[in-house]
Amino acid sequence: MVKKMTGWRPLTKVGLVFALVAGAVVGGGVTGEPQRADAVIRVAEFPADCQFSHRLPDDPIVAPGLPGGSHSHDFFGNRATNAHSNYNQLAGATGNCNPASDISSYWVPTLYRNNQVVVPTGITFYYLGEGVNNPAATQPTPVGLKIVAGNARATGDGDSIARWSCLHAGHVAPSKNFVNCPAGTQLETYLDFPQCWNGTSLDSADHKSHMSYPVGGNCPSSHPVQVPKLRMVLRYPVNGDPAQFRLASGDGRTMHGDFFNVWPAAEMERRVRDCIRPVVKCGHDGRPL
Repeated sequence: MVKKMTGWRPLTKVGLVFALVAGAVVGGGVTGEPQRADAVIRVAEFPADCQFSHRLPDDPIVAPGLPGGSHSHDFFGNRATNAHSNYNQLAGATGNCNPASDISSYWVPTLYRNNQVVVPTGITFYYLGEGVNNPAATQPTPVGLKIVAGNARATGDGDSIARWSCLHAGHVAPSKNFVNCPAGTQLETYLDFPQCWNGTSLDSADHKSHMSYPVGGNCPSSHPVQVPKLRMVLRYPVNGDPAQFRLASGDGRTMHGDFFNVWPAAEMERRVRDCIRPVVKCGHDGRPL
């Protein structure tokens, strides 16, 4: 039986935490009682660890063809991303992700500490089967799909889906704005992208209407195609007073992420077939662990 988890808070073992969030625990549950030695954690997941590539005031989704037309963004994955990027250009470039087959482009607003740029040192993108009642119905993310998550213009908690926490300090409550992380820990942000697609458009005028979040574990009839949920997790080597931090887009509530899918179609299909649909935790190579 699949047991959904709520109220998740980042803990020391990040991989285990995401396993608990994302899926099911077979033979014991996660209710605080001791786990049997033979308990099996089942989770629909495959990851991509990427590196910082470059920084530009560009956004090929929101401000295409306009170099310098955006606030500063940090780009990960595809090395060629700029304001003029389209699918063909990105598909002919190289990336820096593990697995190497993922040459997709990911980007977020630049983080500053006392007006000094902070580069994230941990950058992981999880593709998950959580959030929907029937992971077996998940379809491969279509080639060339563009997805934006979060609100760059958020002014209050109600406008934001950003989440901030402290790596190795699970006692610090997560927040939609920056948090005060103890010495020896790191500032962490995690953002979930919508996973329901309208089935026809790779983008939309507002860059959001072609995608939707599930409602009650089901994709709405207007967006009937469920694809893997993309979860962005970034870890920054800083801590302390939240007043010293800002994003290029504003305070922590304006954290947002952009994704331009350039996975080879066969690789995405294989991972969905072997990892997401059967609810199996896979490694970077898309093979069950």
